[in-house]
Amino acid sequence: MSIYDFKVVAQDGSEVSMEDYKGKVLVIVNTATGCGFTPQYNELQTLYAEHQADGLEILDFPCNQFGNQAPGTDGEIHEFCTLRYKITFPQFTKIDVNGDNAIPLYKYLTENTTFEGFGKGVKAKMMGGVVKAMDKDYKNNGKVKWNFTKFVIDREGNIAARFEPTQDMADLKAKVEELL
Repeated sequence: MSIYDFKVVAQDGSEVSMEDYKGKVLVIVNTATGCGFTPQYNELQTLYAEHQADGLEILDFPCNQFGNQAPGTDGEIHEFCTLRYKITFPQFTKIDVNGDNAIPLYKYLTENTTFEGFGKGVKAKMMGGVVKAMDKDYKNNGKVKWNFTKFVIDREGNIAARFEPTQDMADLKAKVEELL
């Protein structure tokens, strides 16, 4: 099984094979439009603009599983993201990333990575408390903990890194640049 064995549904409803991204460095991210981390769209778009020509693709999967922070239809979410944050990277239909209704791609990502912590600082400490209230065993499973969890895939389709939403975006950028 590889990342390229999966199919996903684009924001416009068309089916997309992950094989279409073979040879690219990918950042796969679950997003929400009403989250405290939503401004990360700015940094993701900057990263995309800087490195798309080098072979980077950012794949945006809206998800409403964390605090109902991705309300609205796929079209409304897309309009919000393109107008407010000027995103130009591919956006997919709203999905579940955990549980019985999680799409197969995210089941694969969460089963093949581990949670390594939220890092340090106020946001990290706050996230630990919020997530612990939902999943007492959160430190010991690979489930997505919150919006804006990022999975980095290398050009061969291997999961190269996982970044929690509280981690510094500069670390994500450094990892992407290393793989490019």
